[in-house]
Amino acid sequence: MKAPTGDELLFSLKAYVAAMAALYLSLMIDLPRPFWSVTTAYIVSQNWAGAVRSKAVFRLGGTFIGSTAMVFVVPRLSAYPVLMVGALALWIGACLYIAVLDRTPRSYMFMLAGYTAGMIALPSVTNAGTVFDTALARVEEISLGIMCATLVHSLILPRGIAPVVMGRLDAAVRDARLWVQAVLRGDTQARTARDRRAIANDITQLRLLSTHVPYDTGNIRWTARSIAAMQDRMAGLTPIVSSLDDRLRALRADGAPLPADLEPLLDDIAAWTEAGRTSGDDANRATAAALRHRIKEAMPTVDAASDWNTMLIVSLCTRLRELVDHFEEGLALRRDIQAGLNGAPPPMPRMPVTSNRALHHDHGIALLSALAAAFALAICCAFWIGTAWTYGANAALFAVIFSCFFATQDNPVPGIMEFLIYITLSIPLSAIYLLGILPALHSFEMVALAIFPTAFVLGIFVARPTTFGKAMAMLFGWTGTLALHDTNTADLVSFIDSTIAQNIGVAAAAIIAALFRKISAEYSARRIQEANWKELASMAGAEGPPARASFTVRMLDRIGLLHTRLAERAKDGEQVEEDTLLDLRIGNEIAELQRARRELPVADAAIRPVLDGLAACFRARAAGTAERREGVLQGIDHALERVNGATPGVPRHRAIVALVGLRRSLFPQAPAYRPVLAAAPSATPNVPSAS
Repeated sequence: MKAPTGDELLFSLKAYVAAMAALYLSLMIDLPRPFWSVTTAYIVSQNWAGAVRSKAVFRLGGTFIGSTAMVFVVPRLSAYPVLMVGALALWIGACLYIAVLDRTPRSYMFMLAGYTAGMIALPSVTNAGTVFDTALARVEEISLGIMCATLVHSLILPRGIAPVVMGRLDAAVRDARLWVQAVLRGDTQARTARDRRAIANDITQLRLLSTHVPYDTGNIRWTARSIAAMQDRMAGLTPIVSSLDDRLRALRADGAPLPADLEPLLDDIAAWTEAGRTSGDDANRATAAALRHRIKEAMPTVDAASDWNTMLIVSLCTRLRELVDHFEEGLALRRDIQAGLNGAPPPMPRMPVTSNRALHHDHGIALLSALAAAFALAICCAFWIGTAWTYGANAALFAVIFSCFFATQDNPVPGIMEFLIYITLSIPLSAIYLLGILPALHSFEMVALAIFPTAFVLGIFVARPTTFGKAMAMLFGWTGTLALHDTNTADLVSFIDSTIAQNIGVAAAAIIAALFRKISAEYSARRIQEANWKELASMAGAEGPPARASFTVRMLDRIGLLHTRLAERAKDGEQVEEDTLLDLRIGNEIAELQRARRELPVADAAIRPVLDGLAACFRARAAGTAERREGVLQGIDHALERVNGATPGVPRHRAIVALVGLRRSLFPQAPAYRPVLAAAPSATPNVPSAS
């Protein structure tokens, strides 16, 4: 076991001070359960001040929402226990459904609104007249714990989140730069595969972590919009670099050299991505402008007689220009962020920011989680009502709490069982304090001193990510049992009843999760892929263009989710991630084609069948049925012929680039496009099926 670090010691000490301040204030104003404030203070405490403050806001909001709902519901349904349980299950399920879909720290508010309702409604079932007093007491106790934790972590040597966020941001920029350089210089496939997985994971983790930035105590809170815009630039870079990689491979196939003016251009762009980190804004703008001019000079003219190689070069040059634009904007945003960290006034946003709502959401898994929590509550309440057990409400409450805590995991059972094991291990410690130590103490000072050794040691382990779950389970079980001292039921019989109810509730949550909620990593990955294909089918079949930035963020999020789930199957995982990155490219080409066709009426009649064919293919793939691939390649070639003959302009250029990208993504082994279509080939190349 390693020695505690300074940060771990400081965190544990601050968490203890916050908990004791909450306990003291609760005792001073004579709240019924002061130790609930202690538990709340530890739950809210985090390593970073911004995370504490954001969690405090979300927890307060969830507590008020859940309390208000139960004050309205309980008096009206208390005479009908079955309806009461049904209404409570419906409320908890709805709140948990929203929480699982949210996938940001804000989801904590919805989760709290759910199980706080259980904390208030279940003890009030037998005496509905006290529901308002119970709700008020719970709100006061929880609010005291939240406010004490927030003040202590914000005022006493606050630990800012800036180093963590900036470290993750710079890691994403570094991984993107390495990927770009590897592609432009023709490095190995293994190198680019590793880089693109790293950047997908970096972007997703950064997007979730930066939710705490507006609540931080340091200057980084003024840079929240710039950080979000930087994330969008990094996300948009991924399909661009992937497309560049594909076009360069096609042009370099069979050892064919690139045009003479392209090789030095690629080298100069790669060198600029490295040197731009240390150059000033003026130098970067000048270099980017010069590179854009050279790209424009290298781009060939397209007409109805242009061959496939010419269109590949047009597509390559277009993606190179987009790469330069994205990198220039990213460098400027990084300097804005650094200026904000140094105390400069925040600049006006350079571009719109994509919301976290663009992340992947699995409504089926969210619904399963909601049903599992509702069913666990119903089973425990049925047992409670049937046996008239005094502590039956505690079992139902713990079943709800632990169904909520682990609802976002593919398989919640291991996490719940680990909590059950360490809550059980906390029972002897709880017995010593509840039955032996606390009855002998008669002042707050002595209680605080008696609690300090255990709380301080457990706080150190809470600060460590590797032991957080185990230590929090011990703290949860220990401080939860000490609440019996608040209600003057600190006797052996009540202690045994309480611990049995606690363990039955946690075990019920684990059993229900094992029966209804447990899914494998492979099944979860398959659902993510199906979501990709359904979205691609929807995009292709839509009448208007989709939001390209939101789609890119969502697809990168899915790549990160797939990588996490298939980490133990490296070979298969790489292929699935490759397929998902291909889906990302196809989606961006569909979005571009949808925009272009509305401004190209002369070619719309040829483009629409291509989109309809793609929609049918991806709908069939998502449904697991045979794909109808006939005619898709011929449709793309026919659309290229019509678009090439259209009036030159931006819409025509967009359509050419999108059609070239679709042809390369769907039919990489097909013969080169010919300006005048010959008769249909005897064997149509197939749309590659997902692995």
